[in-house]
Amino acid sequence: MLLIPAIDLKDGSCVRLRQGDMNQATVFSEDPAKMALHWLEQGARRLHLVDLNGAFAGKPVNEAAVKNILQTVRDFASDHDMDEIPVQLGGGIRDLDTIERYLDHGLSYIIVGTAAVKNPGFLQDACGAFPGQIIVGLDARDGRVATDGWSKLSRHDVIELGKKYEEYGVEAIIYTDIGRDGMMAGVNIDATVRLARAVKIPVIASGGVHDIRDVEALCAVQKEGIEGVICGRSIYEGTLDLAQAQVRADELSEQ
Repeated sequence: MLLIPAIDLKDGSCVRLRQGDMNQATVFSEDPAKMALHWLEQGARRLHLVDLNGAFAGKPVNEAAVKNILQTVRDFASDHDMDEIPVQLGGGIRDLDTIERYLDHGLSYIIVGTAAVKNPGFLQDACGAFPGQIIVGLDARDGRVATDGWSKLSRHDVIELGKKYEEYGVEAIIYTDIGRDGMMAGVNIDATVRLARAVKIPVIASGGVHDIRDVEALCAVQKEGIEGVICGRSIYEGTLDLAQAQVRADELSEQ
């Protein structure tokens, strides 16, 4: 079970939102690259970036901050004689040119969210053009998929869309329960497992992680196809120690 720190970018700073509300942002660092280095030093094996402004604008806004983070990751890996540390990014990615530019910057994975729902042809084209590098973000409340920075609920069912995206060739699905995100109310294990059982590609859990018990609960269902969990407010506010939690997850994965 991979614990993936989230670095959410708003106006060039690292923030956390409550339930996707841009008006409820807590600034944790004005230097996102420094925050990325902190999580790498804590043992993070992958980073999850979100361009929050981009998600609402429908185009990249925090690209400079993303490039700074990628340089920091490269320097860290080089200094520690490590292999490449994957970095994934979502938020405002709506065309193939943007994907190509971001991959050229050094990102390992691109996350397509709203555009996947509104323009499935684009997602299909992206999977064909960049095989193995496209992750789809499914954000849902009560089984219905949300779009546009979670501001709109669609009529689409999570399971149905997950199966369709699998056919397109996406690498993985990030499933976020938006009713829990930023609330530290616990991961929606049941909904995450339902999706993981319905598809053969890996599912990454997101939303609601509070403490080590959430990590242990996810490890218990890891074999259903859940390969990782994105950690946000819990690691910033200290209810979850990233380094200790990853060690515990590794222990449970070996059992």
